[in-house]
Amino acid sequence: MASRTVAECMTPAPTTVEVSDTLRTAADTMAQQDVGALVVRAGRRTVGIVTDRDLVVRGLATGRGPDDRVEEVTSERLVAVGPGDPVEVAVHVMRDAAVRRVPVLDGDVLVGIVSIGDLAVERDPESALADISDAPPNR
Repeated sequence: MASRTVAECMTPAPTTVEVSDTLRTAADTMAQQDVGALVVRAGRRTVGIVTDRDLVVRGLATGRGPDDRVEEVTSERLVAVGPGDPVEVAVHVMRDAAVRRVPVLDGDVLVGIVSIGDLAVERDPESALADISDAPPNR
């Protein structure tokens, strides 16, 4: 069986936020889109990801407020994979960087986002993580 690619399990066209947007804007966007992470952009350039955890741990817990900028809580190092990369490459990239989500870039163009849950569904559909990741949201 041929190795599947990141493009086959990623979420295409992820929701983005600008580095200059406020933490409130990021939180509102996450709530409206029912997502826990947004890809951070500086114009057309992808610079990272901000998660709901980042908003709390790097934001609120350190005294930042809702009007502070997203760039203040975004990781400084961009970790990404390509759509043609084998799923195993994404697993290694996430493991090495200790992250749970990575943007998928085709050159400089953002084409998707892939999460640890996506990879669990792909590699081990019978696992507890895959089962949880495939379940409908509990809104």
